[in-house]
Amino acid sequence: MNTHTQLRKLGLFDARVPRYTSYPTAPHFNTDVNSDHVAQWLGALDPAQPVSLYVHVPFCRRLCWFCACRTQGTSTTGPVAAYVETLIAELDLIKSFIPERLTIGHLHWGGGTPTLLEAEMIAKLAGKIADVAPFAEDYEFSVEIDPNEIDDSRLDALAAAGMNRASIGVQDFDPTIQETIGRIQSYETTKDAVDGLRSRGIRSLNADILYGLPGQTPEKIAESVQKLLSLSPDRVALFGYAHVPWMARRQSLIPTDELPTPEERLTLFNVARDLFVWDDYAEIGIDHFARKGDGLEVAQRTDTLRRNFQGYTDDKCAAMIGVGASSIAKYPQGYAQNQPSTSKYQEAVRAGQLPISKGHIFSDEDHLRGRIIEALMCDFRVSRLDLHTRFGTSEAEFKSFGEDVATAFPDMLTVTADEIIILDHARPLTRMIARHFDAYDMSAAKHSSAV
Repeated sequence: MNTHTQLRKLGLFDARVPRYTSYPTAPHFNTDVNSDHVAQWLGALDPAQPVSLYVHVPFCRRLCWFCACRTQGTSTTGPVAAYVETLIAELDLIKSFIPERLTIGHLHWGGGTPTLLEAEMIAKLAGKIADVAPFAEDYEFSVEIDPNEIDDSRLDALAAAGMNRASIGVQDFDPTIQETIGRIQSYETTKDAVDGLRSRGIRSLNADILYGLPGQTPEKIAESVQKLLSLSPDRVALFGYAHVPWMARRQSLIPTDELPTPEERLTLFNVARDLFVWDDYAEIGIDHFARKGDGLEVAQRTDTLRRNFQGYTDDKCAAMIGVGASSIAKYPQGYAQNQPSTSKYQEAVRAGQLPISKGHIFSDEDHLRGRIIEALMCDFRVSRLDLHTRFGTSEAEFKSFGEDVATAFPDMLTVTADEIIILDHARPLTRMIARHFDAYDMSAAKHSSAV
């Protein structure tokens, strides 16, 4: 039986599973978490430990059809300016709860399109963040850059604010595919943005590219990857397009009959993967690649790679504070998500309230299973010693974990008294193997394709 047949037999090409950027996943958040919890969690932060701060900007000049993020279109700067004022008010609320001397180790502006902010807005928001908490030593400040929505004044403002990492969404360079997914972005426009970032001393560049798009072929994705490689990104996320029109209505504009089959998606991934590896990028987890010496590559090599809502990360901070509509925070005690609706978010902040919508309080079992899932997603292995050190897991418990998963995925793992290891040929099954350790009911949650 060849590997392809084994993967099919185990259900890879039919399964829909979480991406496991959190555990439990967002569909299992509940209203038990409120602003009082978050106020307590903010106050309990250890000022000796830097925190991460995520700022969400939900506005876009145009809505790309492939995108499933919570965003809204705007043709004017008025709503954006008003939203920035609300972000500043929320940051003031957060400042009133956090301990003194707290510092920021990682700062990320995402969206949406953060670069919709005009230069003055960028400076004002960055100044308020610095007022709440200064950067820690060796901080990282990353911003998601839309090459269609950036200019010299905004690049200058971001550089002056301390941005030292940028993330550019490419998706695909083929013009026909771009038209089909509603994202027109030429190679030349993308290169201009990259050149502008490099000329301002931005030391690291991330890029996102998608496989599984309508009309994509091995030849087309190979051409897009080669164009991307010519821009020399330091790390790349090779995401599978998630067609979830029940969650993102705009995706109904994408012709489903032009989408690759799951088997074709795997071929597209492998074509792109081989090109990155050939160009000497290290494979990071299931879908990232990084230059040797990049923080992600170092984290993988030193067993400190982690997973969060942005994907794989070398962020070691114990807490991530979420700011903005729909943003999700993670504290040692649990998750908290802000109001997804921009209007409800702004109403809560203007009323002087932390705009919490829902979340999840961690149980001991959540911590254990979350660590198992993160270890599988990051390292393709789970260590008995690691679980024992963190949670006191016994040899018998670990043996039971290993026997159960090995039975569910025959010939896909090496299981010993000390480790559970996903074999190289079974790595496409990683999300499914991780799901085996998920204790939550997934019958009501609709997730993306496993490949």
